[in-house]
Amino acid sequence: MAVPGIGATAPDFNLPRDGGGRVSLAEFHGRALVLFFYPKDDTTGCTAESLAFTALASEFEAAGAVVIGMSPDSAACHDKFIRKHRLSVALASDEEKTTLQAYGVWKEKSMYGRNFMGVERTTFLIRQDGTIATIWQKVKVQGHAETVLEAVRNLAA
Repeated sequence: MAVPGIGATAPDFNLPRDGGGRVSLAEFHGRALVLFFYPKDDTTGCTAESLAFTALASEFEAAGAVVIGMSPDSAACHDKFIRKHRLSVALASDEEKTTLQAYGVWKEKSMYGRNFMGVERTTFLIRQDGTIATIWQKVKVQGHAETVLEAVRNLAA
């Protein structure tokens, strides 16, 4: 599926999350949501990205936004990842890949001449009304969380 466009209603989800609970888009109505999609727990880039969002978590909260990461890893895998790296961002588990597909981030990738399906690192900033404000595709981790925080602050201004 294609990535939904800016101004579109963000696809709904209701998924297992770290800590044994569930997380849904609907529970954030009235608050901005940063939804970052990443390929795999405990890999170099994904760890760096999750740590960067964790380091800025209080600033995102002060700016009125919640941050959630999402990958196809299980909630149990997320729990280990959070404990190991002391992450403070919520992590949603989409093992069935329905939400990953709805957001258009489950794509064919290529590495070392081998094609496979995987998550394209992408971040969505979702407005308080549930519409998409900004999309960052093929994210480079360095400085990304800071860029997203600035966009959240501009959204609130």
